[in-house]
Amino acid sequence: MTLHQQDEFTSVTAIVSDVVVTLTADDVVVILDVEVVVVVVVVVVVVVVVVVVVVVVVVEVVVTVIVVIVVAAVAAAAIVVVVVVVVVAAAAAAAVVVVGGGGG
Repeated sequence: MTLHQQDEFTSVTAIVSDVVVTLTADDVVVILDVEVVVVVVVVVVVVVVVVVVVVVVVVEVVVTVIVVIVVAAVAAAAIVVVVVVVVVAAAAAAAVVVVGGGGG
C-alpha cells in the first residue's frame, strides 16, 4: 500500500468512524421513523391493491349477474313472442277452419 493509498484508507476510516460516532439516539429514532414510514407505505399499497382487486371482482360479478339477467329477460321475451305467434297462428288457423266450414 502506497503512502497515498494509506492516506485515503485512513481518511475513509476516519469518515466511517465519524459517522458511527455521530449516530446518536436521535438518529436511530429517525432511522426507525423511516422504517415505520416504509412499513406504513407498504401496508397502504397492499391495502389499495386488495381494495382494487376486490372492487374489480365485485364489478365483474355484478356485470356477470346483469348479463345473466339480461340474457334471461331476452330469452323470456323470445319465449313470450314465440308463444304469442303460435297462439295467433293457431287462432288464425281455427278462424280459417271456422270460416271455411261455415261458408261450405
